[in-house]
Amino acid sequence: MQRAWHQLKRLVLAIVNWRYFKPAVFIGCAIPLVDLVVSFWLVYTGRNPNLLGAEPTKAMLHLTGEDALAILLLTLTVTPARRIFGANKLHDLRRMLGLWAFTYAAIHLSIYLVFDQLCYSPGTCQFEAVWQDFIKRPFIFVGQVAFISMLLLALTSTKGWQRRLRKNWNRLHMLVFVAAIAGVIHFIWIQKADIEEPLNWAVWLTALIGIRIFFWMRANRRRAVA
Repeated sequence: MQRAWHQLKRLVLAIVNWRYFKPAVFIGCAIPLVDLVVSFWLVYTGRNPNLLGAEPTKAMLHLTGEDALAILLLTLTVTPARRIFGANKLHDLRRMLGLWAFTYAAIHLSIYLVFDQLCYSPGTCQFEAVWQDFIKRPFIFVGQVAFISMLLLALTSTKGWQRRLRKNWNRLHMLVFVAAIAGVIHFIWIQKADIEEPLNWAVWLTALIGIRIFFWMRANRRRAVA
């Protein structure tokens, strides 16, 4: 068992230390967006009108929301994986993954505003109706909590903001857990019947939080002993 663990650790370290690992992750994050753009173009031009199903807006909302949540949870996975496998270079991915998660979340919100609420210009957008939709529909409200949290994280993700905020930067970036929890709740509440898929995301998030708590408790015990 120990030998298998060492082999797995060596494999993970080899992958993470590969010189093209970060570009490969970047490309992996971009592929769903490219696929969505191509699919939308084929539907819009009539070349393949059924590619996104009977409700293209609903399909695009689902795809971008799922991508945003998946990459956000991958961002949260970086620190536990770094500690478990000793792969310190994983830390270099965290900001990039966070920005990709925000990008998909922003596209998700934009699709809702443009295609669902017709907010493609100030003249066509019924701002009062959009606001009422935000506050009256719980799954949209909690989705906006996730988006605003991710917006704050994206805006303050630079080294300049890290220097300005100092210790408060780490406190502010705990909002990533608020965004993840709100995102999972948003996904669960939007389902009308089958919640098996969003529950899988909830299990992933719960496991990540559990690992974080474990490392935090172990660090506290070591400090107490010291």
